[in-house]
Formats: sequence, C-alpha cells, structure tokens
Amino acid sequence: MSIRKFYPLTAIGSAIVVIFLVAAMSRDRWLPLLKTASATEGHSQHAEDAYSDHDHDHEHGHNHEHQHDGHGHAEHDETTSIEISAQARKNLGLKTDVVKLQSYLRKISVPALVVGRPGRSHVQVTAPLGGRVMRIYPIKGETVESGQPLFDLLLTHAELVRVQSDFLRSIAELDVVRREITRLQSVSVTGAIPGKRLLERQYEEQKIQAAIDAQKQSLLLHGLNKEQIASIVETRTLLKGLTVFAPQLPKNGDAVAQENQNGFFVVRELSVEAGQYIDAGIPLCLLTDFRRLYIQGRAFEQDAEDLVGAATEGLPVSATLENNSSRTQAIEGLKITYVENEVELDSRALRFYVDLANKVVLESRTRDGHRFTTWRYKPGQRMQLHVPVERWEDRIVLPVDAVAKEGVEYFVFQQNGDHFDRVSVHVEYQDQFWVVVANDGAIFPGDTIAMSDAQQLQIAMKNKAGSGVDPHAGHHH
Repeated sequence: MSIRKFYPLTAIGSAIVVIFLVAAMSRDRWLPLLKTASATEGHSQHAEDAYSDHDHDHEHGHNHEHQHDGHGHAEHDETTSIEISAQARKNLGLKTDVVKLQSYLRKISVPALVVGRPGRSHVQVTAPLGGRVMRIYPIKGETVESGQPLFDLLLTHAELVRVQSDFLRSIAELDVVRREITRLQSVSVTGAIPGKRLLERQYEEQKIQAAIDAQKQSLLLHGLNKEQIASIVETRTLLKGLTVFAPQLPKNGDAVAQENQNGFFVVRELSVEAGQYIDAGIPLCLLTDFRRLYIQGRAFEQDAEDLVGAATEGLPVSATLENNSSRTQAIEGLKITYVENEVELDSRALRFYVDLANKVVLESRTRDGHRFTTWRYKPGQRMQLHVPVERWEDRIVLPVDAVAKEGVEYFVFQQNGDHFDRVSVHVEYQDQFWVVVANDGAIFPGDTIAMSDAQQLQIAMKNKAGSGVDPHAGHHH
C-alpha cells in the first residue's frame, strides 16, 4: 500500500476514535434522552394495540348483544351514560315516565301547628250540684260516647232538696185539686153547688200545673234529666243521688264531618277523686273532641295578600308532618278557613287557620271494658303548610327525586334502551316535592326519564368513572 493511500484511512480512523471519545465523555447527557424516547415509542405502540383490541372486542360484543335483543340503540357516551340492569332497577325501585307539559302552582311554605278548635274541641264537665263523688266511671285517656255515665254524686245541696220537696208538694196538691174537681163535676149536675166553686178549683189546678212546670225546669237546670224527674213523680220520693253524663257531641254539617259523626270524646283530664266533697260548678273532667282540628299557620306579614288571595279563590292548600319519615304523605285538598286580623307584635307573624278532618287509626279495649282510640292528627304536632300563590302554565314539572344536583349543575337521566343518559337541565324552581325544569330543549315532552333515584344514578356514574383500570397497571418498561 502506498503512503498516499494510507493517510486517508488514518484520518478516518482518527475521526471515529475522536467521536467515540466525545460520545463516551457526554453519555450522561444523551443516554437518558435516548431511553425516554425508546420507552415512549414502545408504550404508545402497546397502548394503541391494546385500545384497538378493546374496541374490536367491545364492538363485537355490543353488536352481538344488539343482534340478540333486536334493538338498535344510538351510541352511548360512557362518561355521561350508565347501564342499569333489570335487577338493579328492581333493587332501586327505579320509576320511569314520559315528560309532559303541565301547569304548576308555585307555593310558599310556612311553619304550622295542629291545634284544637276554640269552643269546639274541649268540653269542661262541671258538677251541677254540690255533693260527694261516689263513683268515677271513666279513666284518663278513655273514649266515652255522648250520654255515657261519667260520675255518680250523692247530693247534699240544700237547694236541690228544697226544689224537690216543693216539686213533690205541688204534685200532691195537684192530685187533691183534681179529685175535688171530679167530685164537684159530679154534684154540679144536680145543682147542689154553684158553678162558681167548680170554676175556682179549675183555676187553682191551672196555677199548680204552672208551678209544677216551672219546678221541672228548675230541676233540669240543676242537672236532673227527664227520666230522673219522671222517677220522682212515680215514686214520690226525693232523688238522693245524681249521675253526670257525657254531653252531646257538637253536630257538623259538612260532608267530610258526616263520616266522623260517630266520633267520641276522649277524657283528657280527671279533676276529682272518689269520696271528694264538691260544690256546684266545680270541674269534674275535661273532654276533647278530636274529630276536627285546625292547622295554625304562621306566615310573614308580607304574605298577607297571598293568603287572602288563596282563601278568596279557594285554592287547595297542602300540609306535611315534620317527622322526617320517608312514609310521610302530603295532606291534600285543604282550605284556608280564615286569616287573623292582627299581626303579632314581637314576631311579626300572621296566623291563619286551615280546617283538618281527623281519623281514628287505632282502637282497643281493656279486659274491664275501657275503650281507647288513637287519632291520626294530634294537637301539638308540627307541620308545614304549602299555600299556592302563583300559577305557571306549560312547564316541565318533575318529582324532586327525578333531578340530581352536583355543585351548581342539575341533571336528569333520559332512558336510552338499557342505558340512562345524563342530561344537564335548567331548574327554574324547586320546592319540597317538585322541580320545575325549563322547556328549553334539553329534554322534550315525550322523552322517557327516570322519575326517581336520580341522585343514586349520579353517584353510580361517578363511582364508575373513578374505578377505571389504570392502563399502566401490570406493565414495566
């Protein structure tokens, strides 16, 4: 080999040596970059292959399923759609229905309390005469009918003794006068006595009869009944004892109350004890008529016009018990009876009253014959009254359970085959039971949506989104 040919080879070899030396000295800079690029390319290719296989399998399985059930549904966005099996729907008790336009009564809700009706619900039974309590028939809490005996009293009242004595004396005098009139009538025919004498006896009979009628009224006012008075007349003896009976129930004329005409008083309080001496007018017991009650609402002063308007138009008012029970149902079809004419000075609250028909929910008897009844509504129960104040037409009105809320967003779930697609909606108004959704094209009348458990569907969708499989899991590069 010539020296001229050897020099170029020597130069090339030297350059290669220099490059290797430089690369070796700077490997800390370029070697990590080379590894990262290689790993990224390998991972991208692996993910693409896996995704392609997954889409192929999913498409094949989904198409096979659709071919199996015969339904061709639209594609689902898995981020805003959830599949609910038939068993899951049963477990949830999921209800679906068709969206439709309807009118909605916007209502105001005010706190309320169940109260008795003044002058009607409570009846105070007092002693008609002074005496000694010999027997008490009912026990506290017992149910008693009108005309049922409550107390036996031994009469010690001097006035009653005098009235009875005068009554018996008048009866005896009337008997004497009538016998004399009969005798005079038999002899006046012959002219043995003048007719004036017979006429005088007849006038005397009328005076005694008038006195007897007045004494009967006095005995009735003293607490005796017609049967007891008839017994005095028949036996010609003074009445030594007196039985106090349950008064007559107030009669109600409306149709709803007619169903409760067979209601009864409940003995709320017993004020005396057996053997106790009492004077006339002393309270013996307090009876309560639970057949009809009032719901007393407490509205704000500025709601007065709305209350009067609802009462004037006869708009239906609803009420709910404040017992946090899922079984609580609204009491519908109530009417405002009246609105008070004064505003409370301290609270500035305006009271109004709604008539409430009651119903017996439990009845029982003890072995010794005492009867007890439990009424559905009781004075002292707290309620919420919902008074309509404005009517909105052509609105989408849904149950409150048909709408899920997350942050400032509201969602409904539209049925799409075996999937439920989440749809964002605009809520115009919401109360305790209903949600008014704007008719802005988010959902349309005729769409089928979930009418219950929307919040559960939202939670299930979030759980599904948060439990996806990490594509890096199980791989090492």
